[in-house]
Amino acid sequence: MTQMKQQRARRATIGREHLWGWVFTGPFAVVFVVFLVVPLGYAFYMSLFSYTQVFGERFTGLANYVRILGDAAFRDGMLLVVMYTVVMVPLQLGLALALALMLDSFKKRFAAISRIVIFLPYAIPAVIGALMWGFMYSKMMGPFTSVFQLFGLSAPEFLSSNGIFGALVNVVTWQWTGYYMVILYSALQSIPSELYESARIDGANEFRIARSIKVPMVSGSLIMCTIFSLIGTLQFFTEPTILRNQAPSVIPSEYTPNMYAQALAFGYNQTNYSATVSFSLGLIVVLFSVAFMRLTHRSSGLGD
Repeated sequence: MTQMKQQRARRATIGREHLWGWVFTGPFAVVFVVFLVVPLGYAFYMSLFSYTQVFGERFTGLANYVRILGDAAFRDGMLLVVMYTVVMVPLQLGLALALALMLDSFKKRFAAISRIVIFLPYAIPAVIGALMWGFMYSKMMGPFTSVFQLFGLSAPEFLSSNGIFGALVNVVTWQWTGYYMVILYSALQSIPSELYESARIDGANEFRIARSIKVPMVSGSLIMCTIFSLIGTLQFFTEPTILRNQAPSVIPSEYTPNMYAQALAFGYNQTNYSATVSFSLGLIVVLFSVAFMRLTHRSSGLGD
């Protein structure tokens, strides 16, 4: 009898734990379904239709997806985003890791002030940050123009066809480097100090400790930051949209796939094809993320 009572009490405890688990995860599940799953499903549903003034809206199946394969605007936008990804992801993560390692070696008070300063650009909304950089890039009244004029030089044309790539890379890099730095710095703080002491006893200098202990120990956080950076870069939208007001001839409405989807929906009234572009971009982001996670999972030896 005592054993049966203990089993009933154990089952009741497990049942209460499951119930509380659903209570805490339920609100997130509702938000996830309502604001992500349902819109994605509706976007896919809309992408299966086409609208013309003659026939109205009619079911066309996968015709929009066949069309997007030959869409030069979408292809060029994706190629440009891939170029930004190849440049910005290593640059952001390299700076974030270097700053995190540097702050980890500083005294606590100075490190705290430095973390706030480096993190501050991320705390500023992306729209405000892009507007501020747009002002600084201005050829007529930007501060760069005044500084270069002091030395009798002409300021670089940041918003020209030759300078816009580097200008956008600069804006996004400083927008997100502080965020990744905080993640990596937090991971560094969880490493036991005994490892450092043992390495110093063995004669390792700070550079060797950083290379052989710190970087491998934060590899999990580095992979997570890489995935965040990949997803964010593939969804490139806010910064080029804001700077387009100052350089409309350099940044067209189809500059990135996200901008192209917005132009199709609100500029050309092609909501069905816009849904196709959006859903295709989301699928590409998922495939990129899964492929990168599989690649890093195998290279780390966790898949054996």
